[in-house]
Amino acid sequence: MQLRKPLLIISGLALAGAAFWLSDSDNQAALEKNAQVQSLKIIGNIATRVMPDDAAGGFHKIPVTVRELAPNIYQTTGIANAHMITTTAGNVMFDTGISIQAGAHYELMRTKTQAPIKAIILSHAHADHIGGTQVYKETDTEIITHREFVESQRYLKQLAPYQWNRNRTLFPWMPEQPATSGPTVYGGIEPSLLVTEADHSFELGGTQFNVLSTPGAEGDDNISLFLPEQGILFSGDFFGPLFPQFPNIFTMRGEKIRKPLEYIRSLDKLIALEPEMIVPSHHDPITGKENLRVAMTQMRDAVQYVHDKTINGMNAGKSVYELMREIKLPEHLNLTQEHGKVSWSVKSIWEYYMTWFHFDSTTELYPVPARDVYSDVAELAGATALIARAQSKFDSSKPVEALHLLEMALTDSSVSAQKPALNLRLKVLGSMLEAAVVGGNNYEKDYLRRRIQVTLEALQAE
Repeated sequence: MQLRKPLLIISGLALAGAAFWLSDSDNQAALEKNAQVQSLKIIGNIATRVMPDDAAGGFHKIPVTVRELAPNIYQTTGIANAHMITTTAGNVMFDTGISIQAGAHYELMRTKTQAPIKAIILSHAHADHIGGTQVYKETDTEIITHREFVESQRYLKQLAPYQWNRNRTLFPWMPEQPATSGPTVYGGIEPSLLVTEADHSFELGGTQFNVLSTPGAEGDDNISLFLPEQGILFSGDFFGPLFPQFPNIFTMRGEKIRKPLEYIRSLDKLIALEPEMIVPSHHDPITGKENLRVAMTQMRDAVQYVHDKTINGMNAGKSVYELMREIKLPEHLNLTQEHGKVSWSVKSIWEYYMTWFHFDSTTELYPVPARDVYSDVAELAGATALIARAQSKFDSSKPVEALHLLEMALTDSSVSAQKPALNLRLKVLGSMLEAAVVGGNNYEKDYLRRRIQVTLEALQAE
């Protein structure tokens, strides 16, 4: 998909055109802002049109609208939510949404209030939460983030080419390359106030704002916002896109490792607030003090349970793969695993404490993976025999073992090996996707869909 160049050309033309008219204008700042908003709206409209139905986990299907959550709180919806808390002395933003929808969000939000924006609070450094900051920021706006935000923004920017390719596997609607210029470029946000473990509180126009350090499920730079008079908690992605759920304390997309006990401590902090409403930055608010307390407690106890079971298993001498197979949530903690997944968290907790060397094989110490000798196995056993054994494994409901064997068989480049191996791989992946569809992990489903597409393309090329 060639989306990047048209977006950059259009945004460049919009900004260049605006600059021409600005030269002799007394309202330069307002015109620049309008040009920025309009160029982002154009980019957003194009991006939405080219997205497939399952893009962005379905978030793009959420209409871009503005709604009132309370007499002083407005939310714009879409791929990610942005929030404005109004006061008599100016407004405060919590999260600003994704850049491609920021123009539409800004126009909708400004139909509700034209008061100056005194502060922008960013829950964490992910692009879908900070992308509209450039639009909402004014000359004197304070930018409030966690103290780890700067580092998170740095490494996400520095590793963008590598992570981009991984993310496109899960979100194939993304442009082929990250933008290097224009209003959709990631990063460049300079906080003016950093929140530490001591938290940060301020008062504006008679409203108390408690900004809380809550590192954990979406990284070590999470902050949340609590309005104590109303009992409203703005959580960003702290709970993930579903509530309650088994959280994504580690992500298969790949990011810096997250600390499970740090997340548990953050959950304890939020449980103690006894909020009346939780406002996440994806999907709808959730209400009911007791309902929220029970759900947050369940999430905390589930993470603690998986953590402790992993530690106990390690101390008992069990391998990481044994623990991945064995550890299951008990019935009273049986949360959905559509976002986070227990077996992946087991592996990540194991490696969080013991790093990459599992003590399973001497070969782990050297830059020679098992894949390097797959062709030798295929030559010795024969691709036909490997495919037959893979079929037997598949028939015995052992699809992952079948995939291992097919990976060996596919090192034989002959047509006689490639076509039957790819056809069987298509069946294996399809069965795995079918098993994951009902209540399965969304990342797993997206990855399997991508592998099925790659297999189909390989078959068509035969």
